[in-house]
Amino acid sequence: MNKIAGKVDGEQVIVVMGRVFSRSDCPVRDVIENIGGKWNTLMILALADGPMRFSALRRLIPDISQRMLTQTLRDLQRDGYIDRTVFPTQPPSVDYRLTVLGQSFLSLVKQLVDWSSENHGAIRAARDVYDARDV
Repeated sequence: MNKIAGKVDGEQVIVVMGRVFSRSDCPVRDVIENIGGKWNTLMILALADGPMRFSALRRLIPDISQRMLTQTLRDLQRDGYIDRTVFPTQPPSVDYRLTVLGQSFLSLVKQLVDWSSENHGAIRAARDVYDARDV
């Protein structure tokens, strides 16, 4: 099948690299939707060298709001990429670390960082050409 989407037995499906998935249960869509946010991959990279506290993460990514940092950490924890550990100190301290799943995803993110660095100039040039067109 060379189609991107279609119907099989009356159900809408999407075809990804030759594999057919129902639109409601496509693992590619589900994973990319949850990890594709601009903060999620930065958070995975920030935790690459080991556990960090909330305040350290906020300093590392200064343009993220406290609310967005909290939500991003919750989303990554919900999907199993990070663990949150609370230490019984006064006041309680919390750190975040990559799980085994998060470490496995980190290897892909590092490849994306390398690819982005190598191709950023070409992408910006393409944008400039596109934006200069007379539409």
